[in-house]
Amino acid sequence: MFIRSKAALAFAIPALVTGLAACGDDGDTAAKSTPNAPAAGGGQATGEVNVYSSLPLQGASKDQTNAMVDGIKLALEQADSKAGGVTVKYESLDDSTAQAGTWDPNQVASNARKVAQDRKAVAYIGEFNSGASALSIPILNQVGIAQISPANTAVGLTTNEPGSEKGEPQKYQPTGKKTYSRIVPRDTIQGAALVTQMKSDGCTKVGVANDKEVYGAGLARLIEIKAKEQNLTITSNAGIQKDAANFRGVASKLKSEGADCFVFAGVTANGGIQIYKDVAAALPDAKLYGPDGVCESGFTNPEKKGIPESVGKRFKCTVATLDLTSYPGGQQFLKAFSEAYDEDNPDPYAIYGYEAMRLVLDTIEAAGQAGTTREGFLAQLFKTKDRDSVLGTYSIDENGDTTLTDYGLYTVGPDGDPKYESTIKAAS
Repeated sequence: MFIRSKAALAFAIPALVTGLAACGDDGDTAAKSTPNAPAAGGGQATGEVNVYSSLPLQGASKDQTNAMVDGIKLALEQADSKAGGVTVKYESLDDSTAQAGTWDPNQVASNARKVAQDRKAVAYIGEFNSGASALSIPILNQVGIAQISPANTAVGLTTNEPGSEKGEPQKYQPTGKKTYSRIVPRDTIQGAALVTQMKSDGCTKVGVANDKEVYGAGLARLIEIKAKEQNLTITSNAGIQKDAANFRGVASKLKSEGADCFVFAGVTANGGIQIYKDVAAALPDAKLYGPDGVCESGFTNPEKKGIPESVGKRFKCTVATLDLTSYPGGQQFLKAFSEAYDEDNPDPYAIYGYEAMRLVLDTIEAAGQAGTTREGFLAQLFKTKDRDSVLGTYSIDENGDTTLTDYGLYTVGPDGDPKYESTIKAAS
């Protein structure tokens, strides 16, 4: 399912506005998104604004992020690059480097500063990695630019609830005002979903490892908390050195602890493939689990230097994307995406890129002329309530979190890519 979309395709989509946004039957929810509120004042807003995305377009996550960019472009093309009467210009920024093979702190900061200095910029779609957002949020917050992440799940970016670190989220908000939001459920929900699935599968002793980054360390803490709530034993939680040659020491410790299940809270680029290989070898009968940080083809597919097929047969993962046909607007979205990119089976994250841009466009239009300013756009964004979108109906709460809660459970399909199995509904 997680197949790279054709990011290099020349973007020309004839008459897609009609294809997705017209008609009035129930199947058209995909294409429609309800503006957040009526435009303030009389007349149609005019002017020009700039919108940016910042995502890692190189390395292990590129299949997901290139699909996101395609989704963003699709939404903009359908709207003829307009939000009401306002012209919207979009630029895709890469927050990764070839050398790092993942997001790079210097590149993230450079992207955020570039946008902060653009007087016409009103919105920033990103980051993909929670650790990257921990760097870009304060930079954008200082100038009042709204940030919408289509992928971040770390709890501390928005709240100080269990799983966050000391000083979160206040340390990301130097102005004291919230400028960050996301359209995926936070890790409080993902942690509960993983524990729910592991317990359902008969796990009794779970070994945990994490990559010590904002996302991984926070999620590992949440897994411990949720496991305690559901009376599931966590044998240990080990922080790993992501560039270590192997993790046999961690695997040996898990074996001595009698772990019958294992979960790594981290991302593919941070030693994900090697640690699963080592744990699988040391614990040949253990069930293996992972979060959205490794629920992608770069991790699961042997042809892409991912985990071996024998390990993949024992692996399940969670991600805040469902089978695209499961979304209210999934069928319509797939049809339009296929017409635009000749891609019938895009990575599910494509729909999150699409919705992020749809949210931007509808927010500008709903705010009226104020939507052409940073202040006006930001104020309108946090008024998002009961939004009818391709993902379903959701609101943005006072912390910047979405009210969506479903996580998808995936296994490794015959083609080596993650395959949607079912939806996990876990209360936060």
